[in-house]
Amino acid sequence: MTDLLIRDAEVSGGRRTDVLLRRGVVAALGKDLAAAGVPVLDAEGGAVLPGLHDHHLHLHALAAEANSVRCGPPQVHTAAELARALTAAPGDGWIRGVGYVETVAGLLDSAALDSLHSARPVRVQHRSGALWILNSAAARRVGLDSASEPGVERDTAGRPTGRLWRADTWLRSRLPDTGPPDLTAVGARLTRYGITGITDATPDLTDESLDSLIAAATSGQVPQQLTLLGVPLGRTCAPPVTAGPYKIVLADSGLPDIDTLAGIVRRAHELGRPVAVHCVSRAALLLLLAAFDEVGTVAGDRIEHGAVVPAESRGVLRRLGLTVVTQPGFLADRGDDYLRRMDPEDLPDLYRCRSMTEAGVGLALSSDAPYGPLDPWQVVAAAVVRRAPDGRVVGAGETLRPSEALRRYLAPLHDPGGPARAVAPGAAADLILLDRPLTRLLAEPTAEAVRTTIIRGRIMFDR
Repeated sequence: MTDLLIRDAEVSGGRRTDVLLRRGVVAALGKDLAAAGVPVLDAEGGAVLPGLHDHHLHLHALAAEANSVRCGPPQVHTAAELARALTAAPGDGWIRGVGYVETVAGLLDSAALDSLHSARPVRVQHRSGALWILNSAAARRVGLDSASEPGVERDTAGRPTGRLWRADTWLRSRLPDTGPPDLTAVGARLTRYGITGITDATPDLTDESLDSLIAAATSGQVPQQLTLLGVPLGRTCAPPVTAGPYKIVLADSGLPDIDTLAGIVRRAHELGRPVAVHCVSRAALLLLLAAFDEVGTVAGDRIEHGAVVPAESRGVLRRLGLTVVTQPGFLADRGDDYLRRMDPEDLPDLYRCRSMTEAGVGLALSSDAPYGPLDPWQVVAAAVVRRAPDGRVVGAGETLRPSEALRRYLAPLHDPGGPARAVAPGAAADLILLDRPLTRLLAEPTAEAVRTTIIRGRIMFDR
């Protein structure tokens, strides 16, 4: 159904009223609205909000995670635990591991991974998403010895180490072809969290991946509004999918020179696409800002992650009109590791939030799932307290008020750093109904508060 009357709802933390939805939009707000024949949902004083938007995640990786072995905290902490987890993997073919971090068993290579499991081909992804490690059986299966892919790391003798840096497309081409994953479970999980719009940030989508994502949105596997950053330059998308800014990855394992980067940005702009640039280090950010100073910016240009932003760069970000799409959820997920291993000089600049908003820089919160926690309410809570798993606070001066953190999930997909959407006549009927008033939710953000999720006027989740 696309027509619905929500009775006695607290609208965005304000007055209690009725909300009438017709043909996928908010038609009217008011007390005791008359709507003969329209189904009624009694909110019982619960808050109605615009649906949340996750501005940076990876759909296919989320689906693949469900069939993967967890190789890092909180499930795995030691080499012995990792060996047991790999041995316990079901089946008799390839083992796919995810979430690995060096605190478990050091910087793995083929030999180290062989010592943990050698009977089956194993590929383990670092939790950053930037690195795959293959054991010897896996290396033989994909022909690593003869590979010419730039991301294949080799030792001083020219032998592959088993580490592949940002070589996902090449690796996928050498694996058994299982086709794109079904995204139904991922779409359902998103609706349970109250997420009604998403931006897939996977770069360099192949034709097969692009077609499968469009098909998932068209069929309803993914009911959320969907924007894709990885649409190749020169390609377009038809509704219900939108081509967003063009994704550029600045990999710290091999940063481009400024002329190369400026040329890519310039070409995207000439083709009518802003850019979304993966940027996680101080060096990458300074390189990017220099490129933007040379080429100029256009509306919609954005920085993905902005993991390290020096204080002196905030004014430049504002001057250039850039939005930073960041992930404070990483602090709750692995903040203790940051505190232990990061350069102390970088810690004050880590996943800045409050200082960015105070400087007038556009800011959006997101998950980077599956590499960070998907639950948006966990991310909101992390932005508020910035507490690491061991209880220490990472950057106390960068906390956000709960209401401000929530607003950073309410911006339009096309303007992630912009103003929060509102429940108002004419707005899209992409809404969430909570089982409590907004003040109670903000005091303790939790997905358990989501009672109903409505997308385009249709109830997609109701508990």
